[in-house]
Amino acid sequence: MLFSFNELKDKEVIDKQSGSRIGYVDDVVMNFDGRGVESIVVYGRPRAFGLLGREEDLVIDFCDIDLIGEDTILVNLVNSKICTKEKRFELKNLLK
Repeated sequence: MLFSFNELKDKEVIDKQSGSRIGYVDDVVMNFDGRGVESIVVYGRPRAFGLLGREEDLVIDFCDIDLIGEDTILVNLVNSKICTKEKRFELKNLLK
C-alpha cells in the first residue's frame, strides 16, 4: 500500500496498548539507500500554549507500526525513542 506524506500527516497516531492519542504525524525519516521510510516523528505537545516550548518529540520506528488505517495509525510505544530538539531540527532540514 502506498501513502504520500500528505496522507500520512492527516492520520492520528494511537498507542495500541493504552489506547491513548499521541498526536499526528509531523515528519518522516527516510533512508535513501533503497529501504524507504525508517520512522515517523510526532512532535511534542506545546507547554502553556507554546510559551514554555514543547515536550520532547517521539520517534516511532516503522517496525513498531501495527496498522495504518484510513484515519489512524496504531503503534506499540515499547521501543520508541525520544528525540531531542537538536535532532528535530536536523529532521526538518532533511526534508527541505
